[in-house]
Amino acid sequence: MVERKEYLDELIGWKDEQVIKVVTGIRRCGKSTLLAQYQTWLKENGIADAQIVSINFEELEYEELLDYKKLYAYLKERLIPEKNTYIFLDEIQKVADFEKVVDSLYVKPNVDIYITGSNAYMLSGDLATLLTGRYVEIKMLPLSLKEFLTITGMDEERGFAEYLKCGGLPYVARMGRTTAKVETYLEGIEDRQVRRESEPSKRKITDIALLKSIAKYLASVVGSPVSIRSITDYLISSGRKVSPNTVDDYVDALTESFIFYPAERFDIVGKQLLKVNKKFYIVDLGLRNHILPRRNYDFGFTLENVVYFELLRRGYQVMIGKLGSTEVDFVAEKHGEYSYYQVTADMTAQETFDREMRPLTQIRDNYEKVVLTSERLTVGNYNGIRVKNLTDWLLGEDS
Repeated sequence: MVERKEYLDELIGWKDEQVIKVVTGIRRCGKSTLLAQYQTWLKENGIADAQIVSINFEELEYEELLDYKKLYAYLKERLIPEKNTYIFLDEIQKVADFEKVVDSLYVKPNVDIYITGSNAYMLSGDLATLLTGRYVEIKMLPLSLKEFLTITGMDEERGFAEYLKCGGLPYVARMGRTTAKVETYLEGIEDRQVRRESEPSKRKITDIALLKSIAKYLASVVGSPVSIRSITDYLISSGRKVSPNTVDDYVDALTESFIFYPAERFDIVGKQLLKVNKKFYIVDLGLRNHILPRRNYDFGFTLENVVYFELLRRGYQVMIGKLGSTEVDFVAEKHGEYSYYQVTADMTAQETFDREMRPLTQIRDNYEKVVLTSERLTVGNYNGIRVKNLTDWLLGEDS
């Protein structure tokens, strides 16, 4: 199994705390494996097998427990008096009204609850209302470049090229990768995620072809500002009759299923979010290459996609910076502190160098300003703006 040490350490840090641990992320990013590794850690640290109750709702033997009343009775029978019972409910969104079970268990003494889900819709509505302030979300992503290189044993240059092509889903990193095998595996991920995880009980998605068309469009405009109106206009021009409200629902379904992540625009001077023209980034570049097969992509936008998710992994809220008529690729905020990032494939041409530097030079505050580039010739410090090699930054070797 691929160990995701940072996520495992996070779970360990929350052990026995009186909050429900909710692990979310796209299918096959490693949630079930993470729970299994944590259970192994518990056993190695003195927890008896009887104190651990684990159910994966994708396994047929637990089909009867999809009834929330039967699930509750099953779990209640297995609670250990006077000792902590660790309950793991994997892909819990498959259970209608599961929040009633979780809420009832939460109020019992000596119960430590861990749940996973492949759809953010599970954290809205009734669950959010019942459990406000009583759960912590651990947002799991596919492998970072560093993790990918560790698993594959590839060198930086070849490994980065493979990472951009095949993506970072853990099984892809472990398999004997051929184009045909990767394509077949990703096809299954897309089909399952789009068809099943984008159809929670309270959001009915009836037109899978439309959903796939919107996914394909969003994959084609990664790194570009879009609006519900612009997506609707594109679909209408392609011969689809569709309303903005329907498009809005379907885009929500794609983001709730963790395929696409929205980045809001942010006014750098006023330090406030703007409501128009988000950008969307796709959770895995291998999945993008499957959804939108073609030989050539805008390399700069592909690198933007990588940087966006690396910043998320490092715990930042990530936004698109707006400064007058100019734009900064990313504003990363954590604990009230900001960092500004520009991303470019190559800065060696003077025109490109000036273009990438210009927005950062106009920012008047003293927060960190960084340009990430895939070449090394321009690496350095330019009046407080640091130019770093992207691969070094991704691997934590840029300081």
